[in-house]
Amino acid sequence: MIAARFSRRLHRWLVGITAMVLVSLLAPAGAAHAGGEVPVPPNTGMTDKGTGAVTPADKDFVIKVRLAGLWEIPAGNMAVEKSDNPAIVNIGRTISAQHVVLDQMDREVAKKLGIQLPNQPNGDQLSWLAEMRNANATTFDQIYVDRLRAAHGKIFPAIATIRASTRNDSVRQLAQHANQFVMTHMTLLESSGIVDYATLPTAPPPAPVNKGPVPVDNQMLAATSSGGVPGVNTSVILLVLAVALVAGVVTTMRIFRTR
Repeated sequence: MIAARFSRRLHRWLVGITAMVLVSLLAPAGAAHAGGEVPVPPNTGMTDKGTGAVTPADKDFVIKVRLAGLWEIPAGNMAVEKSDNPAIVNIGRTISAQHVVLDQMDREVAKKLGIQLPNQPNGDQLSWLAEMRNANATTFDQIYVDRLRAAHGKIFPAIATIRASTRNDSVRQLAQHANQFVMTHMTLLESSGIVDYATLPTAPPPAPVNKGPVPVDNQMLAATSSGGVPGVNTSVILLVLAVALVAGVVTTMRIFRTR
C-alpha cells in the first residue's frame, strides 16, 4: 500500500517537473497570449522628421496615395448623391471623409521630401469616375463597390512592401497610417454584401523553395530533419531533465520519510 502510494506520487512529480522544464526550454520568448481583441499598431517609436533615404519606390507610393484620394473622394461623394441604399451612402461618405484626412497626411510628407504630386486622377481612375457618373441608381452601387474594392486590394500589398522596406521615417509613418485606412475601407466595402469576389485578381503563385522573401536558415533545416530544437543542445536538455528527475526523487523521499 505504502509502496504503491509512493510510486504514484513519484510519477506525478516526474511528469510535472519534466513538463515545466520542456515548456521553459521550448516556448518562444515573449510569446503573446491569445486574446479576444484585434491588436492596433501603436505609434511608439515612430518619427516624422523626413530622415532616411527616399527610394523611387517610396516616391511612387506617396504619389499613389495622392492618386487614391483624387478619385475616391469624388466617388464617395457620388455614392452619397446617387445611391438609394443607406448602407452605400454611409460607406461612400465615410471613405470620402477619411481620404480627405489621408490626403492631407500625404501632401505634408510630399512637401517635406520634395515629391511632386499630381492634381488629377490618372486615366484609369477618370474612366471609373465616368462609369459611375453615367450609372443609374440601379447599377451605381455595384460599380462603386467593385471598383473601389479592386483598387484597395491592389494598393494593399504595395503599402505592406513600403512599410517593411522604406528607410525614410516619414514614408514609414505614412505607410503605417495608410495601411489602417485601406484595411478599414476594404472592410466597409465588403460590409455592403455585394462585392463580386470572383472578379478580383488572384494572388501570384508562391515563390520556389529557397527563393522566398524569408531567408532559409540551414541550421533550422538541419534541426528539423534530425528532430532537434534549433539553438538548444540535446545534451543540455538531457542534463536538465536528469537534474529535475533527481530533485523530484529527493523531494518525494523527504515527504515520504516525514509521513
